[in-house]
Amino acid sequence: MTQDQALASAFPNAKPARQTFFLTKQQLDAARQESGVDFREQLVIRYATPAGFAYFDSHRVRTLPETVMIVVTPDGKVARVEILSFDEPTDYFPKRRWLDQLLGRHLDADLSLKGAVRPISGASLTGQAIVNATRKVLALHHVLAGVAPK
Repeated sequence: MTQDQALASAFPNAKPARQTFFLTKQQLDAARQESGVDFREQLVIRYATPAGFAYFDSHRVRTLPETVMIVVTPDGKVARVEILSFDEPTDYFPKRRWLDQLLGRHLDADLSLKGAVRPISGASLTGQAIVNATRKVLALHHVLAGVAPK
């Protein structure tokens, strides 16, 4: 799926507005601390509609990249997780039912492979990468609440 296809699938009745944010050092540090994930991106692009917000995250799984779209509800819960690109072997690709266990979750200690999220047998790095991306997006969403886009 392309980003445009993913956005059209997530928001079939709306055209999301592209919003760009440049995080301050304090905002970046706050998002890192809240998520528990170490990342350095200060440029955040999100797609906003009244129904929710979509974020795209590209990261390394094992040795190869993956891109996911994470849709967040206005109250800060995961509404959807889609894998757009996955370059690792297909043996490590998570099933839909695994991804669906992330739905409705907010950022707390249960959003973890050691919490309420079941690990993926034989693909623990994939599971950890997607959980980390979800934690990162939820923390960024929280930090950006009330911040005007550039």
